[in-house]
Amino acid sequence: MADNRGNLIPMYVVADESGSMTPVLGELNAGLASLHRALLAEPMAAAKVRFSVLGFSNGVDVRMSLADLRQEDELPVLTSTGGGTSYRAAFTALLTRIPQDVQELKRAGYTVYRPAVFFLSDGQPNSNEDWASVHRQLTDRSRRDVVAPNIAAFGIGAADASTILNVATDQNYAFVQIPGADIGAAITKFCSALTTSIVASGMSLAAGNAELVVDKPEGFRMAIDVV
Repeated sequence: MADNRGNLIPMYVVADESGSMTPVLGELNAGLASLHRALLAEPMAAAKVRFSVLGFSNGVDVRMSLADLRQEDELPVLTSTGGGTSYRAAFTALLTRIPQDVQELKRAGYTVYRPAVFFLSDGQPNSNEDWASVHRQLTDRSRRDVVAPNIAAFGIGAADASTILNVATDQNYAFVQIPGADIGAAITKFCSALTTSIVASGMSLAAGNAELVVDKPEGFRMAIDVV
């Protein structure tokens, strides 16, 4: 058995790349680049995180497989495919990828703490799909074949508060944009809060605590306060 190489939290950004996101993907890509720079400035926190980026529309594109951001020159660019908004595809991809990633990290000698997913969407899921059943499988902590993640969900634009609340695994992890706020600015604030959450969670793990820190972005409110 390999020696314990340390403790890690796998983190996944799952971002909507549907057609309606086209005007604001520039802000999202800029925010992710800023996140990368911030983590490079916090090597102790970055060392405790492995980071992945998935974009989804009618299908899923893996923009970055699980990686140590200290060893990456830049983050991937998200690109709108012009398709719909398949929550089912996003959760199905996580249902497959997360257990594989966790096992790979364990084989490499790491202790792996519960993964975290940061989910961002600007609209309702495709109406002809049953995404809820896949989501239940993904988040079912009683199943031995599933590594159920914590999911923080962020809704912007036309996203429905009750849907975002159902995506999140805790009501304190569900946020929606305040009506009338600029969507581009909201995405910038989302990336800022995401950066804070990742750094704080990494530092918490470095201090011996397995605590996921999720901050409410400026310009957002708790989804539970809307439904």
